Amino acid sequence: MALARGRAGRALNEQKGRPMTMPYADGGGPLIPRPEFTLPALRQAVATVAPSRLPEFFEDLQKAFVRAGDEDSVVPIRMFYREWGVVVEIERHPETARRLHAAEQEISNPDPAVCDLAIREAGEIVRAAHREVAGG
Repeated sequence: MALARGRAGRALNEQKGRPMTMPYADGGGPLIPRPEFTLPALRQAVATVAPSRLPEFFEDLQKAFVRAGDEDSVVPIRMFYREWGVVVEIERHPETARRLHAAEQEISNPDPAVCDLAIREAGEIVRAAHREVAGG
């Protein structure tokens, strides 16, 4: 059933002209299609691929709306969508997410070479996700 939903989601996104894979390959492919940048779609995607981060998602959402009101600007809301789009882009690829989380753990390693490698790995993953979210 999940496989059929995944294929249906891929077909829908391909119809919208959106790429479905990131430049760093996962053996099994994405868990879910890339969501639209709407609150319901991002909320559902976070609930699916990173449910433990939902409280953080809602806290960031509230901060973005407060900041938008304070600044009389939609930029904080757009930044919120972009930030969480990147989170989802990484987390929907299990192997990529695993690599990022492993690198994040190694950043505090006392060995400077290990720390440097971890910083580069994390940076490459996040930059690639930003490129994908921005349209490739």
